[in-house]
Amino acid sequence: MTKKQIHIILGTRPEAIKLAPVIQVFQSSSTVETKVILTGQHREMVAQVMQLFDLEANYDLEIMQPKQTLSDITCRSLRGLEELFQQNKPDLAIVQGDTTTAFAATLAAFYQKIPVGHVEAGLRTDDLLNPYPEEANRRLISQLTQLHFAPTPLAVENLERSGVLGKVHLTGNTVIDALLSVAAREPACFVPGLEWSQYRVLLATVHRRENWGEPLQDIARGFLQILDKIPDTALLLPLHRNPTVREPLQAWLGNHPRIFLTEPLDYAELVGAIMRSHLVLTDSGGLQEEAPSLGKPVLVLRETTERPEAVTAGTAKLVGTASENICANAVELLTNPTAYETMANAINPFGDGQAAKRILQIVQDYFGISS
Repeated sequence: MTKKQIHIILGTRPEAIKLAPVIQVFQSSSTVETKVILTGQHREMVAQVMQLFDLEANYDLEIMQPKQTLSDITCRSLRGLEELFQQNKPDLAIVQGDTTTAFAATLAAFYQKIPVGHVEAGLRTDDLLNPYPEEANRRLISQLTQLHFAPTPLAVENLERSGVLGKVHLTGNTVIDALLSVAAREPACFVPGLEWSQYRVLLATVHRRENWGEPLQDIARGFLQILDKIPDTALLLPLHRNPTVREPLQAWLGNHPRIFLTEPLDYAELVGAIMRSHLVLTDSGGLQEEAPSLGKPVLVLRETTERPEAVTAGTAKLVGTASENICANAVELLTNPTAYETMANAINPFGDGQAAKRILQIVQDYFGISS
């Protein structure tokens, strides 16, 4: 019997991390033929992840251009994938998350009548502009998807409530698969000048569009207030490559002796940093899932989250972007051992590290393939 052709499409580092376990499991299976397609939405950061997991792409659309807009990414991805899908005619396209690459790939597959499998389906904030454009992307993807791979029971409920037409499956989140495999290697994280044993290190990441401008300044002010109140803390902040985020943070924080601004960490270094940090402050989605798996409390620098399971479970707390609120919540965890241990020991609701294997089995069942 001819093997079913599976195309897995990704463009950004978070997609690469969360799809790496899926790619590995699919490529190790003798039941399907799997190809990996990069759009090029991110370049260096994706290359680092591919190397870490020993993966190679079959195709690269190389859409990356300076100062590209959302429309640029969408249109170039759509054109490139249309040509590729017409040439290869895959039986299933797999996308991940809520990026512009994932949305464009889903639309391109739909136009060619190719079924779509959506990894990490069903996340919602119920605010189309927060986060922007991710909330709209994932809702649009859901309407065109045949196989929804939902990470949590709440994500399943969100999809069922949305009236989607595809089949919904509870799988767990593949990011836990990736995290546990890398953490087992006990990766290092060397930062010039930072002695991990000397400080309680706060790991921070900031990049969301809705936090650009004044909210970003408030976040930076909150970081400074924490360090001022708690002298044995240091802040490690890997800077996003976007100058809209990078340049203001460098101006506000660059001269503090206990703030360490670095280039983006590769994924192994990031896992090493999480393992060694005391607390995580982030507007990232992925870190809300990853840090609790390693026993680290998370303060979410956003007004909403599409991962309320973390808040409900007690592994994360929404603190917004107001400097006073950020400082107060961080100081509470840094000075109240009971509050810290309660968050650090809460059970992570995002999975057991077996999500990729479940996804392969679901795809095999969908095509009637015997494993």
